Amino acid sequence: MDSDVLPRVDRQILLYQRWLTDRLATIEAPEHHRLLQHFATWHQMRRLRAAAEKGPLGRSQTHQAKQEATQAGAFLTWLADRGRTVEHFRQADLDAWHTEKPATRRPAQTFLRWCMRTGRMPRLALPPQVIAQDQAPLHQHRRLAMLRRTLNDDSLPLRSRVVAAFVLLYAQPVSRIVRLTIDDVTDDGTTITVSLGHPPSPLPEPVADLMRAYVRSRQDLPYASSRSSRWLFPGRQPGQPMNSASLQAHLREIGVPPQRGRTSAIRQLVLQAPAPVIAKALGYHDKTATRLVTEAGGTWSRYAPGDHSR
Repeated sequence: MDSDVLPRVDRQILLYQRWLTDRLATIEAPEHHRLLQHFATWHQMRRLRAAAEKGPLGRSQTHQAKQEATQAGAFLTWLADRGRTVEHFRQADLDAWHTEKPATRRPAQTFLRWCMRTGRMPRLALPPQVIAQDQAPLHQHRRLAMLRRTLNDDSLPLRSRVVAAFVLLYAQPVSRIVRLTIDDVTDDGTTITVSLGHPPSPLPEPVADLMRAYVRSRQDLPYASSRSSRWLFPGRQPGQPMNSASLQAHLREIGVPPQRGRTSAIRQLVLQAPAPVIAKALGYHDKTATRLVTEAGGTWSRYAPGDHSR
């Protein structure tokens, strides 16, 4: 596929289809097999293919699909043991399903919503999702100390230093960093920018010099020489970016906690500039920016256009 010998198909979709075939083969009840096959074909595969059209899928997306299919199968088995069918499912059954193992069984909600939407199940009230609180963000002085160390310590891997700057300075999740391509980096000889959102974000010194050095070194990587590999952080598989879990492990090795560092950076940024501007420039959703402003103690009102003195 990388050399255009075979038609291009997303690798993660192929792996998921193989997994799904093996999974469906273990389901003995014909009605359960048919229902799960319809769910996978008309909901999951349609969703994955739509996402693949925008760019190669990551493992997290197919991992979520596997969890949904696995818990959907577990739900149908659990329901059969109670002597009920999907058509005669009741609110009491739904509550009992979620009460026993709420965290483990939550991925089945995608299947349940699909059944309700397609008329296979009565419309019932699903329990609200409880969002677990993130670990406490780093104090700002600690985040800045990490940033200074990663920018100035030449003994650290160049790739890890560049990624750490994206996390600690621009609050980028690692899953988004691995999707960057070399086309997202623009260098006019004076200023270097990266397209994280709109408009592109300029890189300050010494981050700009680090990026230039990394782009030059990237050309010598054996797995970056593929004709189709435009990834800024190419993986070892042809045409695939680096695995986000591996990149997070590299950050932890140099003492940078990805999640806490990113949370600390974005909370500081939304206090220094209008949240809508930050959200647009860094590729965040407006709702996420709203929540972060509230958590950080800021407000959106200062960005509202017009004369506020009247």
